[in-house]
Amino acid sequence: MAQPVIVLSSGGKDSLFMLERLRADPAWDVRGLLTTVNETNGRVAMHGTSEALIRAQAESLGLPIDLVGLPENCNNQVYEQRLAEALSHHRRQGIDHVACGDLFLKDIRQWREALFERLGLQPIFPIWGEPTDRLARQMVEDGWLTTLTCIDSDKLPERFLGRRFDASFLEDLPRGVDPCGENGEFHSFVHGGPGFSRPIGIRPGRTVWVHDRFAMLDLYPST
Repeated sequence: MAQPVIVLSSGGKDSLFMLERLRADPAWDVRGLLTTVNETNGRVAMHGTSEALIRAQAESLGLPIDLVGLPENCNNQVYEQRLAEALSHHRRQGIDHVACGDLFLKDIRQWREALFERLGLQPIFPIWGEPTDRLARQMVEDGWLTTLTCIDSDKLPERFLGRRFDASFLEDLPRGVDPCGENGEFHSFVHGGPGFSRPIGIRPGRTVWVHDRFAMLDLYPST
């Protein structure tokens, strides 16, 4: 019998690749997505993706989504409280697994494991430990439509902001930058690909700088 699972999603490429893998695995029954957003600006932390695009993505994927608001400069205590509240109704429906798209950062994985243990949930890591160069190439070959929405300018030139995550992008990455951006070099939004009923139209807006280091691109739905 397939185990029901909720997917923690940023709307970025790792989350969506993980989701598609789970949906193809008969051992799992994906019941929905959960995304945290800054309740002040309605955007996904670090990714900068708007609530409108996250909702459009979930609709095209045919899945319900919970958007969990977090305050500016949210601490771990508040994060855990808000997450527990959002997941409580899923637990009442017998869902006790949460899927996370982490790749190799052990401290982040350990933190998630401790967090979900306190919440009475079991985390799973479907793409953990996969070589990121191979994973990145697979994402490109599978036809995902992915755009970079944030870059860490200490690690990646600003000219990469807004680029499509494709073979050309991977070839152009500076040495030392993880091809999946797992060290925080870049973040993304997926607007089409496997599992989508239709691509999501997007148009670029202004670039916003955070802490004089992180460049975020406003993306808007286009008709």
